[in-house]
Amino acid sequence: MNLSLGEFHRFRGGDESFLYMVGSGGIVALDGISDAALRKLESVSLSADDLVDELVREGHSKEEARGSVRELWQLGALSDGMKKPVVSQPLPEEFPLQSIVLNITNQCNLSCSYCYEFGEDKIATPDGKPKFMGWDTAKTSIDYLFESAKSRDAIHITFFGGETLMNFPLLQKVVEYARGQAAERGIRIGFSLTTNATLLTTKIIDFLADNEVGVTVSIDGPQEMQDKFRIFSNGKGSYDVIKPKIQELIARHKTRPIAARVTLTSGANDVLKIYNHLKHELNFHEVAFAPVTTSPDRLYAIGEPGMDKVLEQFTELAKDYLKSALRGEHHGFSNVSDTLAELHQGVNKSLPCGAGLGMVGVGPSGDIAPCHRFVDSDEHVIGHIDTGIDIEKRSEFLKKGSIDGKYDCHSCFARPLCAGGCHHEAFVRYGDSGHANLHYCDWIRGWTHTCLGIYGAIAAENPTFLEHFSERKAS
Repeated sequence: MNLSLGEFHRFRGGDESFLYMVGSGGIVALDGISDAALRKLESVSLSADDLVDELVREGHSKEEARGSVRELWQLGALSDGMKKPVVSQPLPEEFPLQSIVLNITNQCNLSCSYCYEFGEDKIATPDGKPKFMGWDTAKTSIDYLFESAKSRDAIHITFFGGETLMNFPLLQKVVEYARGQAAERGIRIGFSLTTNATLLTTKIIDFLADNEVGVTVSIDGPQEMQDKFRIFSNGKGSYDVIKPKIQELIARHKTRPIAARVTLTSGANDVLKIYNHLKHELNFHEVAFAPVTTSPDRLYAIGEPGMDKVLEQFTELAKDYLKSALRGEHHGFSNVSDTLAELHQGVNKSLPCGAGLGMVGVGPSGDIAPCHRFVDSDEHVIGHIDTGIDIEKRSEFLKKGSIDGKYDCHSCFARPLCAGGCHHEAFVRYGDSGHANLHYCDWIRGWTHTCLGIYGAIAAENPTFLEHFSERKAS
C-alpha cells in the first residue's frame, strides 16, 4: 500500500510549522522529521517502508522514522489514497434548547436601506401579524425555553427587533420573570440585546447594568459612514443622536462589556478607520464586522473588489491583534477572537451555526423560526410557541443545511469552521437556505488561513493566552 498526503492545511505560526486537520478540526505542531516525511509525499506516493528508508537516509533513526510515519497516519495526515466521503455525525432527534431570541417587536424607528427585515431583500412577511410581542407570548416563550432546556445548567435569552428598545417594558418584565424562574430551578441565566442606541436613556441603561444584560450596538462607524445608510425615515442621519447615548451607556454600564456590531457596505468598508473610531474614540470593548446580506446588484453591496479590500484590512488588524495577544493584552477585534475560540475548541461543524438546534427565534406572533433572521417569514416557520417546535420541519431545515449535502464544500479545508455559511445569507443569495455561500469561499479560506497563523504564533510564543478561549467555552 502506497501512502499519499491526507486532508490537512499547512500553515506557519511564528517560526513553527503546523497542520490544520480538516477531518477533525484539530491543530498539530510539526517537528522536523514529520515535516520532512510530508514533504517527500508532495509529488510522489511511497510505501511506508520506502518512506521510512528515505527518512533514514536523511540521518534519522529507523525507530524515529517509523514512529513519525505511524503518528502521521493515525492523525490522518497520511492516507492510502482512497477518498473518504464527508459524513457528519448524525443529529439527535431531540436537542435541548440553550438559548432563545425574542424578537419583541418587528418595528424600527430607523429606515436603514440594507435592512434584511424591511429592505429590498426582505424575506419577512409581517402583514397581519402583531407588531409588538405581548406578555402572554413572551411568558410562554420563557416557560418553553426552561422546559426545553431540560438538563442544561445555563440558558440565555437574547432580545431583538426591529428596534428592541421600542418594547422595553416587555423586556423588563421578561428579565424579572425569567430570573425568578431560573433561581427556583437552580439554573444560571444570561441576557443580551441588540439595539441601534437611539432610544437609550439613563433609566434604561441603569436597568441593563443592574441586571447584567449584555448590549451590542449596531453602528457602522464614524458619522460619514453611519449616516450613509443608517438613517431615519426623513433621511436624517442617526450618528449625532446615538453618539452621546453610547458614551453614557459605556460610562454607566460596567457589569458587562459593551460591543459594537458593524454592517459592512459599499458606504462603510474602511475597516481600520471604523475599528479605530469605535474602539479608541467611542471606547467599545469589542468590535465585530459582518458584510451586508444582500443580492449582489444592490447599491449597498460591497462586491468582490471591495471584499478583497476588506480582507486586506482584516489581515492588517489581525496582525495588530497578534501583537496584543503576545503581550497578554485584550485587543477587541471580535472576528479574530471568535475564530480563535473555535480553533482552540477544535470545532468541526456539520451545520453553520446553532440555528434550529440549540437556538431558535420567536416572533411577536409566537411563530418559531430557526433564528432571528428568519422570524416573520412564513416560509421558514418551524413551529409555534403554544405547540412547540415541529420536529419534522426542524429536521428538514437542519438536513438541508448540513455539510453532508454541500458537495462544493467537501474539498475545502475551511469547512470545519464554515460548514457552507449562514443559512439566511444562502436564502437571500440563492433562494435556498441549504445552499453553500459560494460567493464567500475564497474570502473565508483567506481569513481562516490568517487566523490559523495567528493561532499558531500565539501557541508558539504565548500559549497561556489561549487559556482564555477554554474559559470562554466553559462560561
